[in-house]
Amino acid sequence: MAAQFGRRLRKGAVTTAVAAAAVAALSASQAPGATVDDHGRSTAADAQPSPDATADDSGATGNSPYYTDLPPLNTPSPAPTDGTSTVSPVESEAGIPATVLAAYKKAAAELQASKPGCNLPWQLLAAIGQVESGQARGGRVDADGTTTSKILGPQLDGNGFELIKDTDNGAYDGDTAYDSAVGPMQFIPSTWAWAGRDGNGDGVKDPNNIYDAALATGHYLCRYDWDLSDSGDLDSAILSYNPSRHYVNTVLSWLEYYRKGTHEIPDGTGTVPGNRSDGGTGGGSTTSPSLPSTPSEPHHPSKPSPPGSPRPTPPSTTPPSSGTPTTPPPVPPATPTQTVDHLEDSGTAKLTAMAGDAFAEKISTKAENAAGKGVAKVRIRFTIVGDTDATFTGGEKVATALTDSSGVATAPALQAGETTGAFTVRATLIGRTVTGPDYPATVTQRVADTLVRTSDTALTCTPGGQFTDAVQVKATYKDAVADKVAATATLIKSADDATENDKGPYFKDADGKTVRTLTGLTTDADGLLKLPQLYADDTTGTFLLRITTAGGATLDVTLTVAAATDSSPSPSPSPSASS
Repeated sequence: MAAQFGRRLRKGAVTTAVAAAAVAALSASQAPGATVDDHGRSTAADAQPSPDATADDSGATGNSPYYTDLPPLNTPSPAPTDGTSTVSPVESEAGIPATVLAAYKKAAAELQASKPGCNLPWQLLAAIGQVESGQARGGRVDADGTTTSKILGPQLDGNGFELIKDTDNGAYDGDTAYDSAVGPMQFIPSTWAWAGRDGNGDGVKDPNNIYDAALATGHYLCRYDWDLSDSGDLDSAILSYNPSRHYVNTVLSWLEYYRKGTHEIPDGTGTVPGNRSDGGTGGGSTTSPSLPSTPSEPHHPSKPSPPGSPRPTPPSTTPPSSGTPTTPPPVPPATPTQTVDHLEDSGTAKLTAMAGDAFAEKISTKAENAAGKGVAKVRIRFTIVGDTDATFTGGEKVATALTDSSGVATAPALQAGETTGAFTVRATLIGRTVTGPDYPATVTQRVADTLVRTSDTALTCTPGGQFTDAVQVKATYKDAVADKVAATATLIKSADDATENDKGPYFKDADGKTVRTLTGLTTDADGLLKLPQLYADDTTGTFLLRITTAGGATLDVTLTVAAATDSSPSPSPSPSASS
């Protein structure tokens, strides 16, 4: 915790070992799984350890400050209020504003339907919302869930925080120089660009709207097929949101607290937490937090001096001059991310897949320093760009991968959707802006290479009648079922003349009119295509029905129209008369 906590302090802020130890002890005492020994000391023997955060990944919030206040020691009351009673300070701290609570529950319900394996509890969204913004600063939202004023984190200009230059042209944070975390769930604009969701159905993805932000947070936590009912996956998911061990412990404390029960309070009546991880305090403005002030010396009561004793001289606050220059502090070693000069393609093959199929090739990107040597253990973000419904495995438009010992990161497999055409996958380095490659990809239409009839029954009809059997065919591609493949059926003049015939068998349209060409046909999930009823006019003879599919598969089906054969027996000659 100390490393992360110290990393978030602005320059000039001061902490003490005593204060850090006290925060750590309090965090441990209220963390899930903590127990108390016979002497009243809290222990965490049953707690599951987690890997350290990766310093190169700033998570959803860009390592912005968060509220460190821990839950009250009393168990929250599960009884809802009617919105008219007076809310006590304890109830206000324990309760969740009505609109904010509704947003968390709505988001969790949608994730349960779309990603049931994630097992996202709404209480986890509530815990993160409490730590990030104090439940939208006590529920200060309008009826649609949008905050009444923007909630902005500090400017991420590298001065005590991450260095994230502007990525949204100031659209969300009003700053065209640097980014700031935005909204009740504190997304940085570059993360919101791919993680944002429309949670309230108004057609807009707004990080300042609690419905949108809560749904985006749910998808963010579920993006790697994590099962949040598993303690290890839960730990990893929270750590991915903000790579701080102390942050994870704080969120888990609130999660456990809300799981024991909570209650609804009126919007705008919640209590804003009082302490931030950067040493600042809560409350007050809803814009960027101010610089924390340098703590003053602690006050110690003085003992009375004996009569006649000289007054003690307070120590000078000016350091003595030694006459020699002060040795500058050592420059910390560069992180792996800081050594990356550029990203380049690492032998990715042509990216092409048929609609609905997985791409056979994966994208590989190499991070290199200025000398052309690979840089290990840095994170590369892969983002799908363009008008496409293609995704990475798991259904997300963005994936993150860690470079290996040779500096190469491999993206998850791409999955083609139903939209055909070209799109791009963009590789970027997390934590710095460097040159990176774009990967062109193409989704082609579904095709079939073979068509066969599913029956060998002869297709015959009498003039002016209708064919007894319907025409059904099966499409395959490389011996596999070819589903959702476009097809056309035409009654042609002959095998050598594909012109539409103007006589013989025909189909009927919705108005009962004669039709001899059918378009817009599609094979079903089993590759089957069953044509509508066929009829015949008064022309007799042999006719051809040609069926073609995308990809070039063609089948000619023979149709016969002939008069009925009289099968009744011939009359016997009458016997001759006897003479």
